[in-house]
Amino acid sequence: MSQLLFAVDTSGKNGSLALARITPGESKIGVLEVVTLNGGAFSAQLVPQIAELLERYGCSKRDLRAFAVASGPGSFTGLRVGLAAMKALAETLQKPIVAISLLEAVACSGTAGGRVLAVLDAGRNDVYVGDFEINTDAPTRGRMFSERLMSKEELLAEAASLEAKGKGKVVITPDATLAETVRSGGIQVELIEYPNSAVIARLGWERLRRGETVSPEELDANYIRRSDTELFLKSTP
Repeated sequence: MSQLLFAVDTSGKNGSLALARITPGESKIGVLEVVTLNGGAFSAQLVPQIAELLERYGCSKRDLRAFAVASGPGSFTGLRVGLAAMKALAETLQKPIVAISLLEAVACSGTAGGRVLAVLDAGRNDVYVGDFEINTDAPTRGRMFSERLMSKEELLAEAASLEAKGKGKVVITPDATLAETVRSGGIQVELIEYPNSAVIARLGWERLRRGETVSPEELDANYIRRSDTELFLKSTP
């Protein structure tokens, strides 16, 4: 009997919500619909959009099997809103949550296999970098080696060094400006579309099938970079 999975991503300026049909014992899912969420008002949109989606497909909360949520890196405010909403819903409905790294979603959205660097703009001349091993036969089963905050110069130096050592790494990013910067350094790059919540749903279902869930109490954001407030408090005597 098929059930439903909700996937949410509020890590960026805009976000998205996906409703997917899942069937125990089957690896593939059917994404029924992806709804775009406008930035700046995530908290006011999430619960009403979920209710509308369920009603549109003639479903109820009892049909929900689990929630998948992008846990970062990204906007501090956006991530807090999305994670808080998922925590509340999962706790109320007693359903499991799967947390998905946005860098993993980037890595798995490319066509390149083997070792890849997933890269997102972090502002302030910095980038979020995820080092992954991607199996092209099962791209939702990527292995993560590290996720770090680096300067653009550090990224270029590391990517060039790895290529020179024959590691075969490819940089994958949804940011056209970053792609051009990397390409100008003579490094192989794959430009992809920004992964939406449909990608989060597919990765979430794979994790759910492996039992890799978290409780509402355990769910936390993966900021990678600390907030300005944390940095200020640390520097204060």
